[in-house]
Amino acid sequence: MLYRENGQFKSSYRADLALFPIAQDRLAMLVLALTAFVAVPWVASDYTFRAILIPFLVLSLAALGLNVLVGYCGQISLGTGAFMAVGAYAAYNLLVRVEGMPLLLALLGGGLASTVCGVLFGLPSLRIRGLYLAVATLAAQFFIDWFVNRVPWVTNHSSSGSVSVGGLQIFGLPLETPVQRYLLCLSLVVVCALATKNLVRGAIGREWMAIRDMDVAAAVIGIRPVHAKLTAFAVSSFIVGVAGALWGFIHLGAWEPAAFGIDKSFQLLFMIIIGGLGSIAGSFFGAAFIVLLPLLLNYVPHWLGLPLSTGTASHLEHMIFGALIVFFLIVEPHGLARLWSTARQKLRLWPFPH
Repeated sequence: MLYRENGQFKSSYRADLALFPIAQDRLAMLVLALTAFVAVPWVASDYTFRAILIPFLVLSLAALGLNVLVGYCGQISLGTGAFMAVGAYAAYNLLVRVEGMPLLLALLGGGLASTVCGVLFGLPSLRIRGLYLAVATLAAQFFIDWFVNRVPWVTNHSSSGSVSVGGLQIFGLPLETPVQRYLLCLSLVVVCALATKNLVRGAIGREWMAIRDMDVAAAVIGIRPVHAKLTAFAVSSFIVGVAGALWGFIHLGAWEPAAFGIDKSFQLLFMIIIGGLGSIAGSFFGAAFIVLLPLLLNYVPHWLGLPLSTGTASHLEHMIFGALIVFFLIVEPHGLARLWSTARQKLRLWPFPH
């Protein structure tokens, strides 16, 4: 009886088009924001920040960018790991080659470099789609992998091919503790999520969804496929590039090209399939599932007294991922986000049966 719209009247278009039109949703988001920004930094341990919260936030951001392209615009991509690598290495080169470069500008510069690459590799989407487009984006993955491995300038002539960053600062404040790194990631994720939510609710988002549903009909009613597809690639690549820079700078600290291999591309694709295609919340659900499942497989058997080796847990993780992908594709193609939406609709009607 608590989740109802009774008595909540909309007296203007502004109120009707609000981001959270139901008062309970606004209260829930306020409580969630206060918990994330105030309560969690006080109660969480360093291990929780390093192993759970920071990877969850960065992967959520990357999944959000991929969901813009795949979920909202319907353009299949298998090269997300490559665009993350572009963002990470571009931000690294900006930081080490430009004297006094602020960290925030370096992160945004990595996103812009990834945007350029995304648009270039998105050009084939103007002529091809489906499996052929997936192969074209997969070629981007292989090309970027070759580029960062064969061009010494990218890694600042590192003999081992790995790079590292240290002494990070933002607005003159050092980013040394896990709490500070967590707050930086959380702030960027919130800003990008709100910006993406407003984009998909506006004219650009409606163009993306029209291209996704039926591109020929969209072109007939006046939507420009070139503009819609390339803007989707640009926005998606920018978000993914920023996520790649955060993954290298904040989570890893030191990385090599293998950190952004094809495994990362498939992992992100699994996230949005399990979490929910075409859903902002689905990106977070999928990232939470991917981050928490290995931890549960490692700890739950020990809590129950069941002997389970690390290798067995790793195999179970891949088996569960595969089974869940097949399950969601058959039973609920819109993933965990759809289940969450259905539960909210039932709460709005409970306890009435209709």
